[in-house]
Amino acid sequence: MSSEHMQIGEVATRTELSLRTIRHYEDTGLVIPSARSQGGFRLYTESDVARLMVIRRMKPLGFTLDEMRALLEATDRLDTGEELPPEEREELLDRIRGFEQAAQQRGEDLRTQLARAEEFAATLAERLTRTPAP
Repeated sequence: MSSEHMQIGEVATRTELSLRTIRHYEDTGLVIPSARSQGGFRLYTESDVARLMVIRRMKPLGFTLDEMRALLEATDRLDTGEELPPEEREELLDRIRGFEQAAQQRGEDLRTQLARAEEFAATLAERLTRTPAP
C-alpha cells in the first residue's frame, strides 16, 4: 500500500466520522475511495479526506445530500484544470457563491439559536439561585 493511501479507519479518525457514515457517503456517491487494496479494503487519499471534510462541515448546517452533491460537482468541475467555457465557469462560481451565502446565513441562524439557548440556561440558573432550600 502506498504511503499516500489511507484505510477507512485512519480516514474516520482524521475526519471524526464513523465508518458507517463514510460508507453511507460512498453508497450515495458523495465520496468514492480512490483505490482498493489487494485485499479489497477501501483506500483514500488526502483529496478524499478533504472531500469528506466538506461534507462534514455541510451536514450540521442542514444541507441535504443533493445539495452536498451539487456543491461537490461544481468544485470538482472547476478543479479539473481544463479550460472551461466562460459561461460554464461563471455558472459554477455562482453556484458556489450561493452555497457560501447559504452557509453564512445558516451560521447566523445557529448563532441566534445558541444565544437563545444560553439565555434560557441563564434564566434557569437564576431561578435555581432564587429558590430557597427547604
